[in-house]
Order: sequence, then structure tokens, then C-alpha cells
Amino acid sequence: MAHQFFFNPYILDNLPAPSTGFDVVQDLSEPRLRMYVTSRGVKTFFVRKRVHGRDKRIIIGNYPDMDIEDARLAVPEILDAAMKKPKVRRIKITFRKFIDLYMEKRVRRGEDSRMKLMRSVNRHLSDLFEKNIADITDADITAVIAKIPGPAIAARMQELLQSIFNYAIELGYVVDNPVSALARPVQNRRIRPLNKSGISRLINAIATEESPILRAAFLMLIYGFAPKSKIFAMQWTDLDFNHYTWGDMPLSDAAVVLLQDLPQDGRWVFPGRGRGHLTDPRLAWRRVAAAAGIPNLTMDDVNKFIMRRLTWASDKEDFRMNMNRLLDEILA
Repeated sequence: MAHQFFFNPYILDNLPAPSTGFDVVQDLSEPRLRMYVTSRGVKTFFVRKRVHGRDKRIIIGNYPDMDIEDARLAVPEILDAAMKKPKVRRIKITFRKFIDLYMEKRVRRGEDSRMKLMRSVNRHLSDLFEKNIADITDADITAVIAKIPGPAIAARMQELLQSIFNYAIELGYVVDNPVSALARPVQNRRIRPLNKSGISRLINAIATEESPILRAAFLMLIYGFAPKSKIFAMQWTDLDFNHYTWGDMPLSDAAVVLLQDLPQDGRWVFPGRGRGHLTDPRLAWRRVAAAAGIPNLTMDDVNKFIMRRLTWASDKEDFRMNMNRLLDEILA
């Protein structure tokens, strides 16, 4: 059950973020108004309503971008609109054209991510392009999903199709979602092999690496609280050792000590071949992982292990303290 109180700026500004997942709070002034509070401190107004037999949660907006009173006033209008049946359009539209509409109106991604999504759509869903979206059946969807190699990709494409047809229902181009009745592809999810003792063995194995650049880069995967792509592309101009920051992000004490010992004689903190930065030292990493007794460990596994245990804080100094506290715990 959601925690209830009168929403006001002082309380909402000081709501603590949960360590994982999200919390839900409810307004006493407008009981239908609720708020998600995520582990990263994001606060989002929403309403919950059973619409046409289904539980539906409708996002209103993020706080403080949206004022509390504006969110309260928006609740009746949003609920009334949710209860209305979508107007069925007589004009037909092909799946290809509707994809373009969906990408424009519903997809909020960076340019690289958007292009990656479109490549997947063009590769896996092209059999549906010339069909009118209203004529696509669950059998058509099943045939397309069955041709996709790999259950993980098939599951993501099925989720995308589910979202696309839900949007088509909202706009009135289709009445029912042909994806709803389909079983989800069975995925054999990879179990990440890292634990606290594994981190200790990993650090000992990194110490045996001959290259000082690789040693420091691999340790920064633990101390830096960032994925490998950002770690390897670090630039000296982004580091401020007076304020313990890396761009807009705080640096842990262990990261500061590690970085200050490196030679600052170029653009990149971790230079690679030629004039570029380090990119993907997979052979060296395999040696380190094998020496640590975790041969199937990836660099992404390290970042996931660290970030899942890190408590988010909006204040940079509090966030830095959380970083240091976590490292003390897992390295003890």
C-alpha cells in the first residue's frame, strides 16, 4: 500500500530514494494522484485506473518539472480520457508507415540508439512492412517471431510489437492487439558469476597484469562506477582532482588515488594504439578473469555488480560517500 500524505514541495523535495527499485506515495488532497520515487531519485506523478477491465497506470509528468497543483488538476481530465473508447479510423495505414509514426511520437532515444532500433526493425520485422496494420493477425506475428534467431532478440521484438499495437489501438487504427495472446519466448538468462570474494580475487589477478595502463583501466571498472566504454574514453581535461569529480560525476577516493598515480602526458587517461583511447582489451581481460578463477566473467559483469549495490543520492557529496562506503564493504 502506498504511503499517504499531503503533497507539498518541502516533503517531495526531501523524499528519500529507495536503495533499489521504486517506492509509491499517494496524495491525501487528491487520493487518485500518486508518485513513483525511483532509486535514482526521479519523482513521477501518475494515476492508476481500471480501464476496460485492465489495470492501467498513466504517467502525468515528472516533479518538479510539473507543479503539484497542475498534477492534481490533470487527474480528472486524464481519467475521463482514459475511459473513452478510441475512435476507430476508417483510413488504413501500412505497418511500415505506422512504424515511422511510432518512432516519431513514442520513441525517446538518442540518435545512435534510434538507428540501432531501426536496424533491428528492418532486419526482423520487414515481412510485415507492406501489410495494413489492421490486417495483421497473431499468426503473422508468430511467423515473424519464429524466424528471429535467439530468444533474447525475439523477446525484445515481441515487446516492441506489443507496444506498437497498443499505440495503434490508442490512435484507432486497430481494435485488438494481436500480440497480447502470444506466449513469451523462453529465455535462458545468463547468470552473472561475480560475488564479493570474486571481486577480491579479481583485484589480485589484475595486479599481475604486466601493462600499467591495463592494470589501471581494469581497476577503474571497479572504482569508477561507470561502464567500460566511458572508463576507457576518460580524458584528463574532464578530471578535477580538487573537487574529486569526473565531468558531472563524483569520483571515489580509490579512483582519485589510482588516477593521480598515472602519467598525465596525453589526451586520454587510458591511451590505446595510435592516437586513440583504449577500446576493447578482451585478450588481456580473459587472462585476468581466468587468473581470478572466473573465466566467463565479462567487463560488463563488474559494472553491473557494482551499480546494483550502489545507493543513489542527488547530492554529489552524498553520492561520493555512498561510493566510498560500498567499496569499503566489498573490498573488506
